[in-house]
Amino acid sequence: MKKNQSNIVGFLILFFLTACYGTVGENFDSSQLKSIQNNVTSQEEIFQKFGAPFKKGIENNQAMWTYQFDRWNALGPAQSKDLVILFDNKNIVKAYRYTTSNAKKP
Repeated sequence: MKKNQSNIVGFLILFFLTACYGTVGENFDSSQLKSIQNNVTSQEEIFQKFGAPFKKGIENNQAMWTYQFDRWNALGPAQSKDLVILFDNKNIVKAYRYTTSNAKKP
């Protein structure tokens, strides 16, 4: 009987630890951020450097791409980084924003 209880407790602990771990999006190379220039960098250049975006959208009739990477687990700190790029009507970067939970520079 005690062995069954130990197995159940062990299973619950394992379930809890695996349920508290996850990833959203795909990691991207944030060292490439310095190569992005407003009114210069093309959508094709962004695609070559970062790959396909996690999300695509439209804001004020202009394309907006989002690169997102979030990782969390029960035993350590979470990691989060997001890059949002707004393109003009000629598919050139109009503006971008990068946010991260990492205190270090990209």
